[in-house]
Amino acid sequence: MTRTHRIAVPGILALGLVLPMLLPIATAEAASSAAPTRPVAQVSVGVQLELPRPTGPHAVGLSTLDLVDTGRLDPWVPAAGPRQLMVSVFYPARPGTGAPAPYMTTQEAALLLERQVPGAGIQPDAVSDTRSWARTDARPTHGRFPLVLLSPGFTMPRATLTSLAEDLASRGYVVALVNHTYEDSGTTFPDGRTLTCVICDHLPSGWPEVNQSRAKDVSFVIDQLTSRHSPWRYHHMIDQDRIGMAGHSVGGSAAASAMAADKRVRAAVDMDGTFDIPIPATGLDHRPFLLLGTQSGHAPGDDRSWDQAWANLDGWKRWLTVTGTDHISFTDLAILAPQLNIPIPGATISGERSAQITRAYVAAFFDLQLKGLPQPLLDGPSQADPEVTFQHP
Repeated sequence: MTRTHRIAVPGILALGLVLPMLLPIATAEAASSAAPTRPVAQVSVGVQLELPRPTGPHAVGLSTLDLVDTGRLDPWVPAAGPRQLMVSVFYPARPGTGAPAPYMTTQEAALLLERQVPGAGIQPDAVSDTRSWARTDARPTHGRFPLVLLSPGFTMPRATLTSLAEDLASRGYVVALVNHTYEDSGTTFPDGRTLTCVICDHLPSGWPEVNQSRAKDVSFVIDQLTSRHSPWRYHHMIDQDRIGMAGHSVGGSAAASAMAADKRVRAAVDMDGTFDIPIPATGLDHRPFLLLGTQSGHAPGDDRSWDQAWANLDGWKRWLTVTGTDHISFTDLAILAPQLNIPIPGATISGERSAQITRAYVAAFFDLQLKGLPQPLLDGPSQADPEVTFQHP
C-alpha cells in the first residue's frame, strides 16, 4: 500500500538552485533523515514568485485569526495550555479595497526551507515574498456564502494551500485555511512567537490520533466562525447550512474524520491522502465525497484504504486520478518550483496545469454539493482534461 503522508520535499523549495538531480521525496515514516545534509552554495533568486490569478468573479479578502480553544489542552504539548490555532479566512471582497496580503512570514519561510532543504542558502524572502492575490482588510461583498475548511499536509504550513483557497473565495466561498499547531514546520502567532513542529520527526501515538486531533480543530474553527459572538468580524457572510472541507495528504484523511465526527460538514474532498481511519462501514449519512489523487499512487489497488473507502461511501462519490502528478502537485509547491525551472520528482505535467485541474475539480465538487449548481465536469471524462481518469472499481 502506498503511504501518502509525505513529510519532506527535498529540492522542491530550493528556489533559484539548478540541481543536477533532486533528492527523492521522503515519506512520513522516513522523517527528515532523507533531507540533504551537505551545504549548497548560496545563490540569488532574482525572480518574483507568483501564484496564479484566481479564476472567479470576486476579488479576495483575507483575515487572520488567532483562536484559542479554552476547553481543550493542546494534544501534543499539554504544558502549552489550551489548543491555539492560526486561521486564514479568505472571502469574496470588493475590488480595490484592502492592502496586499503577505504569503507567509519570513520566519515561517525560513523554517520551511530549513526542513526541506537545509544548507541550500536560499533567502527566506524568496518564499515569503511570493505574490498572492488576497488583500488584508478588504471590504466584503454582499451576500451569504458556503464555508469551506482547508487542512494542509503533514509538516506543511497552511500557506501551501493558498492558491486553492484564493480561487475558491473568488468563486463565492468563505474559506478557512487552518494551521494545526506543532504539526507543521512553523507558524507565527501575533505575539511574535513562531511555534515549530513537535511531532514531525516522531509521532507520539500514531496517524489516527493526528486525524482525530485535526477533526477537533476543524469543529472548533466551525464553532468560532459561526458563533453569534464570532471573533471574525464578517461572520454574517457564512451560510451555516452549507459547510464543506478539503485537505491534502493527512489533511484529506482528516476531512473524512471531521465529516464522521461533525454532521455540519456536508461534503468533503481528500486530495491524495491515505485514510488513517477507515470510512465507517455504515457510511457517512449519504453525504458526498470526492477522492482526487495521483494516478501513480491512487489508482484502484494502489492504496487499499481508498478501495475500502470507495466501498463504504454511501452518498454521491467520485474517484478521480490525475496522470502526471506527484503527491505535492495539489499544493502551491508545484506552482512555485517550475517558475524557476526546478523539476518536481515524479511529475510530468506542469505545476500550472496541476493547479488548474485541482482548482477546477474541487470547485466543481463544492459548486454541485453546496450550491446545487449542475457540473458536467463531474459527469465523466472530458477531452479537455485527458490527464483526469474517472475510476470505477
